[in-house]
Amino acid sequence: MRAFLLGLAAAVLVAATPPFAKADGFAFGPPVDLPQLTFEDAEGHARTLDDYRGHVVVLNLWATWCAPCKTEMPTLGRLQAEVAGDGVKVLALAVERATPDRLEAALADLGAGNLELLRDPSMASVGALGAQGIPITVVIDKDGREVFRHLGDAEWDTPEMVARLRELAGGMAGVVKS
Repeated sequence: MRAFLLGLAAAVLVAATPPFAKADGFAFGPPVDLPQLTFEDAEGHARTLDDYRGHVVVLNLWATWCAPCKTEMPTLGRLQAEVAGDGVKVLALAVERATPDRLEAALADLGAGNLELLRDPSMASVGALGAQGIPITVVIDKDGREVFRHLGDAEWDTPEMVARLRELAGGMAGVVKS
């Protein structure tokens, strides 16, 4: 019975995930409008995704207590280093109440101190995005629409992902082709 319930729960999670959220091969899909998200930068200033229009955004929701978040954070730091100047911004949105100093120290310890730190101490962005957990990473096109999401840790600095993000930032609208 337990195996049946676990299988059913997995099927529900897969069914609730957008069809373009395939982890294998990073399959990008048609753009989807996002809800308005409000968060703050490390200095406490209110920010929204509109502040990043014109850039491809890799938005990662994470927390210092999240083991899978810690696993993938170095790959996000390497991704940011690889795509710096290519019209791509990798944002680390902490969904917890830790202070900016503590969050910045955690990112530095994880080898991701080059990421732009954002905070959502209310954790409202998790619900607004319909996330079933963290880490969750959402790739957003230059017009502020979601084209990919992945729940769980992943290797973000693969040559395939770097090429897809550069292609998306280079003016390709909609689906990024394999």
